[in-house]
Amino acid sequence: MDSFENITDFIDSELRFQNETGLLRSLFPLEGSQRGVIKTNGKPLVDFSSNDYLGLADHPALIEGAKKAMEKWGMGARASRLMSGDLEIHHRLESAIAALKGKEASLLFGSGYLANTGIIPSLCGRNDVIYSDRLNHASIVDGILLSRARFYRFRHNDLNHLEDLLKNHRSRYRRALIVVESVYSMDGDQVPISELLELRGRYGAMLMIDEAHAIGVFGTKGEGIISQTGADAVDVILGTFGKALGGYGAFVAVSNRMKQFLLNRARTFIFSTALPPAVIGANLAAVKLLEEEPERRSRVCELASELRQALKEDLGLNTPSESQIVPVMVGDSQSALSLAESLWDAGFFVKAIRPPTVPEGTARIRLSVTANHSLKDVRQLLEALSNGL
Repeated sequence: MDSFENITDFIDSELRFQNETGLLRSLFPLEGSQRGVIKTNGKPLVDFSSNDYLGLADHPALIEGAKKAMEKWGMGARASRLMSGDLEIHHRLESAIAALKGKEASLLFGSGYLANTGIIPSLCGRNDVIYSDRLNHASIVDGILLSRARFYRFRHNDLNHLEDLLKNHRSRYRRALIVVESVYSMDGDQVPISELLELRGRYGAMLMIDEAHAIGVFGTKGEGIISQTGADAVDVILGTFGKALGGYGAFVAVSNRMKQFLLNRARTFIFSTALPPAVIGANLAAVKLLEEEPERRSRVCELASELRQALKEDLGLNTPSESQIVPVMVGDSQSALSLAESLWDAGFFVKAIRPPTVPEGTARIRLSVTANHSLKDVRQLLEALSNGL
């Protein structure tokens, strides 16, 4: 027995290492959050860490939509959708999403994580190959690992590197899948979609694009980035309701045949209880608001542009951002934690983003601009950053 490591000693050692390297994480319960202001220990903080980009999470229309759906359908869906949990309201939301994304159909999932870890293994297996951007979200990486396909990571947004990999390896495999994000969650930059579509066609690959951080913010009606270059050529478009749309859950926008395939193959759909009616009701209200309140989208884009420009011109900081996600690169984890603490003291709720969420040596403060912010908030944040750097 002495040859086996004691589990308590192992856990203590790991936690000690995380703490010493500035990587220890813990939960931080908040006393309340309303319209972009968080309260903790009685102190209000302007929230620059939220993914509620359009400020819809506490919108009266979402709350009312949830109430009405719960009154009609009850609290829970009671089963998976392939059992008795398939409700008419689920189909209404799927139709609304398909129309928004310009695809024939859509299918709901419990979360973005469940969508990626269910869809990717459905499309690819042992005899297939997957090409993944190096900065793709952890859920994409885990979906690839679950597929057991051969996979190659290409340098971030480097389509020359991707093409080299396709040239060298594509012909050895049955099916090929390219997976990217349209807006990257930690850098805030965008994928070059037109060039990517050319590679997809040239090498006979499927293309999957995660629009989690683009839907609601980009596009003429909040549909995201892909529609600007042709959604038809993208085989699988993924998105979430838990960010700009202020609700919960995820979707995939696809062809009718692909939807039929996924609802028969995606284990995270087949074996999961359906999303609750109240959540669906709120999500439906959010999709409707994209058309009714376009000024929210405009506000986010204008404030984000102001922040990016001021970081560069006033503080001399370069950021890769092309979106509402604006990282302030710091480098090491302890420095990022110190900067986050100084911003908290100045009245701003931000988080230090550290490995393994981002690559080693690229710890940062991830600033997230939302419709709840004002120009005054942005300028005061810039002043606090200047003092804290």
